[in-house]
Amino acid sequence: MEYYINEPYPSIDNLDMNIAYGQILLSNIGGLQCEMNAVSLYFYNHVILEQLWPELSQAMHKISIVEMHHLEIFAKMCCHLGVDPRLWDCQNDFLEYWSPGYNVYPRQINTLLENAIIQEQNTIQIYQHQASCIHEPIIQDVLNRIIKDEQLHVEIFEKFLSEYNHNLQTDI
Repeated sequence: MEYYINEPYPSIDNLDMNIAYGQILLSNIGGLQCEMNAVSLYFYNHVILEQLWPELSQAMHKISIVEMHHLEIFAKMCCHLGVDPRLWDCQNDFLEYWSPGYNVYPRQINTLLENAIIQEQNTIQIYQHQASCIHEPIIQDVLNRIIKDEQLHVEIFEKFLSEYNHNLQTDI
């Protein structure tokens, strides 16, 4: 099973400095709905699922690696744009560090998968909004490419939710 779309990510080498755009993209690194959330949550899910649901655990692990790649892309874009890519978000010129408390940690399979689907769908909406607000083709191309991976993740989680349908109330 593939966990990312087999299509190259656009190059960011020719991205010009733009601090305003960089500050927008910081939310993808350390905001309430960010790639770091996905990495940490899917890592956690991978660990707690390993004994009872090894196939889902492996999928969580593989998807977390894809999300880590997205995190790296956004961090490098922020560097090119002239902002410090710490795990933080810039809202109204105020910087706030990322927290693992941003995640929800369900302990039932159905809730865990539904949460993952909602997180991916929210991420897609945010990236679509950013692509419509940011008037820089390179950033738009990167966002649209990453959206394709996130849409695949929704499909994967929906498939697992369907497969584990008979165990919906099973605690981990």
